[in-house]
Amino acid sequence: MFPLLLLLLARAHGLEEISYTPTLASPTLGGQTTASTFVLEQPRCVFKVQDSAVIWLVVAVPEAVANFNNSVGPGTPERAFQEFPTKAPAYMTLNTTLLNYPCPKPPGEITVLRVGSETNCSKDEMRPTCNGPLPGPGPYRVKFLALEGSEPVAQTAWSEPITLRTARQPGSIPAMGSGHSAGMIALTSILSILFAILLAGLVAMLVFWSSDACGGSSTFSKPEAVTVRRYNTHHVYDQPPARL
Repeated sequence: MFPLLLLLLARAHGLEEISYTPTLASPTLGGQTTASTFVLEQPRCVFKVQDSAVIWLVVAVPEAVANFNNSVGPGTPERAFQEFPTKAPAYMTLNTTLLNYPCPKPPGEITVLRVGSETNCSKDEMRPTCNGPLPGPGPYRVKFLALEGSEPVAQTAWSEPITLRTARQPGSIPAMGSGHSAGMIALTSILSILFAILLAGLVAMLVFWSSDACGGSSTFSKPEAVTVRRYNTHHVYDQPPARL
């Protein structure tokens, strides 16, 4: 009953319902979802509003979709990123105008929005529209909402639930995928150690042999000095015979 009442009030205020559902970007781009971000296609050729209208991205927990109130504007405590999702079931971010969503899309241009890419303002309460990292895996649902001043003028449908990646615990990650691979790693390590020991032994033997060879050659390479006595025969005289 209450969601129907909100729909009737939206039509009474001239809120245009656009038959467009936000979708994740193509997986071929890479990084479609991470542990704290996801990537959406830009809403090109979707809105037909005044150039002065501001288009916001609304990120909400699934429980907040049915009773979502468009009259709660961006920057209020009920729509602050820093209070999401404990005190604020939704927040509004990535505000821009139609000038940044030109139609038609230029050929070859990548037209995506990365939700959750700002880390420097996630704790700054002065920036309640921060595009900060998502606090958990979700799921989350999103829509685009156009405002003229504080007046909602157009909105898209809500997306399907978006679930982010979850980081695996280190103990749950198998070593190289199987026990067989772990055994091969152990065997390779043992062989590497044995090879290192063998190489060290060979080097030590080469050093020992080299030093021994050098010592032997030094013993026999230098001949001992030979002393030769010289006799001078130039001053030898005949001795007179002994007298009787």
